[in-house]
Amino acid sequence: MDDRLQNKLEDLSGLVIRKMTLQDLEQVVAIDQISFSLPWPVRSFQFELTDNEASRCWVADLDGRIVAMLVGWFIVDELHVATIATHPEFRGQGLGKSILLHALLAAREEGAIKSFLEVRESNEVAQKMYRDFGFVEDARRAGYYKDNGEDAILMSLDRLPGG
Repeated sequence: MDDRLQNKLEDLSGLVIRKMTLQDLEQVVAIDQISFSLPWPVRSFQFELTDNEASRCWVADLDGRIVAMLVGWFIVDELHVATIATHPEFRGQGLGKSILLHALLAAREEGAIKSFLEVRESNEVAQKMYRDFGFVEDARRAGYYKDNGEDAILMSLDRLPGG
């Protein structure tokens, strides 16, 4: 293993995946803004944390720095992954997989049996990650993304990990 990779792995030894708090919002919003062309406004994240009973919000915290986030909605027996992002400085290290796995396992413990999400058709990296979990493409929503008219691919996972 080369030294750079070893240092990155050691740098992640303080990683904790935990529930998002209001104190995390500044860092969460920054990740969202740098990751997406249609970022959520602060008030949307605030609503998820304070008012939406279906919301399940997670962060990957590395020694006090938020490096990834996920918001999902637990509805009946499904987890809808509403948004997920990793800070660009930490991409390619498995943080997206880690936080998604954590959210799926937590949802399963609450009684979820399925999960679904939308992903941009051009986001091949995310699609590969979702397929690695067993998500499959179900349909497309034409022109779903308002910034460029790009289609959304609807993906679902019929059996959550550990189930």
